[in-house]
Amino acid sequence: MDVFLSALPELGSAFSLIFQPIQLLYLIAGVLLGLSIGVLPGLGGIAGLSLVLPFIYGMDQVSGLALMVGLVAVIPTSDTFSSVLLGIPGSSASQATVLDGFPLSRKGHAAQALSAAFTSSLMGGLFGAIILTGFILIARPLILAFGLPEMLMITLLGLSMVAILAGRVPLKGIVAAGLGVMVGTIGAAPAGGSLRMSTYDIPYLVDGFQLVIVGLGIYAIPEIVSLLRQDRPIATAGELGEGWMQGVKDWFRYKWLSFRCAVIGVLVGVIPGLGGSVVDWLAYGSAVQTAKDRSQFGSGDIRGVIAPESSNNAKEGGGLVPTLIFGIPGSGSMAIFLGGLALLNMTPGPQMVRNQLDTTYTIVWSLAIANIFGAGLCILLSKYIAKLTTIRFTSFAPYLFMIIAFAAFQSRQSIADLAALIGVGALGILLRRFDFSRPAFLIGFVLSYQTEVFVNQAFQIAGARFRRSAEAGWDYILSPITIGLLLLTILSIIVGIRASKNIRENIDAPVSTKRAPFIFMGCVTAYIAVATWDAWNVSRFQDMIFPLTIGLVTLAGSVALLVRMWIKPVTDDSFIDLEAGGADGEAPYGLWSTLAWFVGLLALTGLFGFVIAAAIFLFAFFVMRAHFTWLRSAISTAAGLAFILFLAGMLGRDFPPGLLQTYADLPWPLT
Repeated sequence: MDVFLSALPELGSAFSLIFQPIQLLYLIAGVLLGLSIGVLPGLGGIAGLSLVLPFIYGMDQVSGLALMVGLVAVIPTSDTFSSVLLGIPGSSASQATVLDGFPLSRKGHAAQALSAAFTSSLMGGLFGAIILTGFILIARPLILAFGLPEMLMITLLGLSMVAILAGRVPLKGIVAAGLGVMVGTIGAAPAGGSLRMSTYDIPYLVDGFQLVIVGLGIYAIPEIVSLLRQDRPIATAGELGEGWMQGVKDWFRYKWLSFRCAVIGVLVGVIPGLGGSVVDWLAYGSAVQTAKDRSQFGSGDIRGVIAPESSNNAKEGGGLVPTLIFGIPGSGSMAIFLGGLALLNMTPGPQMVRNQLDTTYTIVWSLAIANIFGAGLCILLSKYIAKLTTIRFTSFAPYLFMIIAFAAFQSRQSIADLAALIGVGALGILLRRFDFSRPAFLIGFVLSYQTEVFVNQAFQIAGARFRRSAEAGWDYILSPITIGLLLLTILSIIVGIRASKNIRENIDAPVSTKRAPFIFMGCVTAYIAVATWDAWNVSRFQDMIFPLTIGLVTLAGSVALLVRMWIKPVTDDSFIDLEAGGADGEAPYGLWSTLAWFVGLLALTGLFGFVIAAAIFLFAFFVMRAHFTWLRSAISTAAGLAFILFLAGMLGRDFPPGLLQTYADLPWPLT
């Protein structure tokens, strides 16, 4: 009670902040954007936040937070459309929904499945926000006891868990996370300024890669290219059938199952890195194991929709616990969320809980309100969204490419941003193709800078205390909390290896040859070896020790994975290659020829500037790839240009210039 009373002023301030009309408008804008992105299979919160990140710079804190939280909150709800109507997981956290949601849709009960899913998502999201509110109040005294060694240990805990729990093959998780960390160390070191894997001859690399570029390249581009290769409507029918009220009644009938799975979602979300890859399967498994009649699971049992949808929304509330309290992303989308907080001049961690408790609760309650808005909009707009899924993806894919290129340029206002986007996008395509965890890579990238800073600071402080006395040094390092976190890290690795079998993503992916996966793994190993050797040659010890240590660990994992691939048969999970068959392998358009369209847009931008390049790209794409008539292509091109000009004008943003702009003085927007 005393804890609650002491926090009342901050709670009141948070209420006054979030219920201001302008903040509610930003929250609704985030919900609408998240709804638009969540409907597209595979994009999810990482791509959505990466797109919005460049535009929140300069916003006030509460407005920027409302926009991001609105987007994050609704995607686990809106991705249900894809899972139920198409049989395609909208994100990694909605795979289990397909098992019973899609059969219900084929039986004419899509409305019932969607209604039950949205109700479950709403209740799960509210439950997660309530748990987070109580956790911060109760745990605040413990949080404030966290010093530098404790923060370093919990960061290492997050890295260890995301690496192990990132896929069915733990070694792939280690390699993906380690590769992300090593890419994050490119450029000037935070302590001594030594250059790693870069030179002053390439100024762009001195500052390293930007999170916006990495997020869009690793997630958005691979998924858009994959969908574009199919060249078909996302769905063939747009009918929902009857049963909206029946879905709500179904949720009420199985409300205790929903709450139990929401608890699972919160617990999984709290554990850094576990996140979306496994939460829906744990909830689905719990529903099956506790059911008296299991005969309908997999063929249209409404409990198979309620269980995973309750857990994946609650996961977002749980994921905010390590993100806000310790600055450790609980999932891939939370990693991008951390980048957004940095742009808003906010530093998550114990200091935020200590000094900005009102802002912390603004985030929590924005999540709850956004869940209410999101579920309501999904129900109201379901009929129209179902119709949208019958439109060929080819019709709006070029608009997505255009927006991604525009957003990427805003990170540094450099044409090199677009070249970096192509490189990272190609890496994202290969990671997806060979089943390497992209969230693990992304979280490793985000945590690299923070972890290195903690390592350097802890090394300096501990060294000073050891010079005074050995006892003082060990007391500083081996506090009870640090020891507990060390034991938890060891336990997480042991449990994580055993839990990897629950991760079902790409479990049925075809394999036909060792060659392509082995070559890719060889290239990754070669890069890690070169980066490790580069770190060894850094003259300053404080700038060398972190990338060298991570490089050696990642190199050991890479070599071990290569040995496994050498001795195992081609049916082993380490040889998963999505191009060997299935939807990707049988797509009518090639992988790299499809990516070439995006490369063409960026190449034209380098020559003529963004606006002229976009006009040429859109018209050529609609005529040659979408096979529109010339008139329809011209109208579609004009609509796309009008939208991007309106967006840039509203936000006060510039477009990427090209060689033409260096020789000619052109008016806006051609500058």
